[in-house]
Amino acid sequence: MRRNVIMNVAVSLDGFIEGPNGEYDWCFNDQDYGMEAFYANTDTLFIGRKSFEIIRNDLDMFPVPNIYVFSDSLEPEENEKFKVISRDDFDAKVDAILNAEGGDIWLFGGAELISIFMQKRLVSELLMAIHPIVLGEGKALFQEIKSRVQLNLLDSKAYDSGLLQVRYELKPWFNPETLPLL
Repeated sequence: MRRNVIMNVAVSLDGFIEGPNGEYDWCFNDQDYGMEAFYANTDTLFIGRKSFEIIRNDLDMFPVPNIYVFSDSLEPEENEKFKVISRDDFDAKVDAILNAEGGDIWLFGGAELISIFMQKRLVSELLMAIHPIVLGEGKALFQEIKSRVQLNLLDSKAYDSGLLQVRYELKPWFNPETLPLL
């Protein structure tokens, strides 16, 4: 059975995951927002190099035993608790991880990695913490998505802070061009 890849991100109401200068100081951290329950089922983190560089010194705040950084330039030191996956071995390594025993996989970001996983149809669910702020500009969550992605709403929860958490599953993908003619 294939493991679930859950894209779990904070996003502004206008669809940005960071402000124009890379800032994420607008993200709420005044309460748990369901993260403890999320961590209970998650044992792996997929993260892009740029996002990893931001959190690298705070890896202990991510209580998952397996951290994979997607990078063509990063080399882990022996004492670090992450592994690197490059573009050259992306398909083979990701497929092996998805088909191995384990819990859910948290697709943390960034936007480029999310786009790759979405394009390859590897994301099982989207879990978005929509913050009640309009940034006006910044880095958009979805980039380079060239075709429709249909979603089914699984759950939503509004918090007293104004944050809205929504959880979607991706509907099975089909290409209408490959359907048989009647």
